[in-house]
Amino acid sequence: MSSAPASPIAPPPDAEALYAQLLAQVRSTVAAQAEPPLLIGIYSGGAWLAQRLHADLLLAQPYGVVSSTFHRDDFATRGLHPSANRTALPVPIADRAVLLIDDVLHTGRTTRAAINELFDFGRPARIDLAVLVDRGGRELPICPQIAAATFALPDTVSLALLRDEDVLDGIRFRFDLVSK
Repeated sequence: MSSAPASPIAPPPDAEALYAQLLAQVRSTVAAQAEPPLLIGIYSGGAWLAQRLHADLLLAQPYGVVSSTFHRDDFATRGLHPSANRTALPVPIADRAVLLIDDVLHTGRTTRAAINELFDFGRPARIDLAVLVDRGGRELPICPQIAAATFALPDTVSLALLRDEDVLDGIRFRFDLVSK
């Protein structure tokens, strides 16, 4: 007797199409505010998104990058990666509106850690969250104000944002489904 083959996982979502949706939603949000929020991407996928959103929106103020490394609740088991990235905020964030950007929202733990890191640099007036994909499975009460897509994935699968850089096309995004 042969065993049945494992059922294939659906192909990953089109990251470029989702980015276009995210861009439109962020553009609308930025236009509705008297002063544009400071875009801050969570390292690494969120930082890539913040960089591209910043360029596509033609924002005058620079974007920032926040690392969740030191505030993760699993820091003791994961340790510090040798190439741990650092938070880089180009302007003070105290009393500023912040649009925190990430690629995939799942449990909410990375977002919580990133927010804790931001508060180490000052108290923003407000923090809104924009994500490319909200995959559900929250373990903390964290909710994005902007999400290009919402869909569920099995807990055994991760959705990884990858970026390709081409001189002519610039940065292009794609997703990969990774078995845990």
